[in-house]
Amino acid sequence: MSIVFVPKKLRGKAKINQETIQRLLDENDQLIRCISEYMQKGRAGECVQYQQILHRNIVYLATIADASPDTTPSSSSSTSSETPAPAADGHGMT
Repeated sequence: MSIVFVPKKLRGKAKINQETIQRLLDENDQLIRCISEYMQKGRAGECVQYQQILHRNIVYLATIADASPDTTPSSSSSTSSETPAPAADGHGMT
């Protein structure tokens, strides 16, 4: 059973930490593999319940992400306005 299913009395009281998020991501990985396997076997109807759980997990993770302050620094982001690197032979453009 998915860890997203939380009894109503405990909703909003769960601690959201890196371990919880990682467990959800691992569970999503397993769900995607299971869905893919069923689809390859032509048993799409049987994977609907897994798709619903996956959807619920993704919405939950998105909600967490939206509610969290952005703490990731914007490190080296490439843009097209950067100067091109010199050629591999060590000679610059002439």
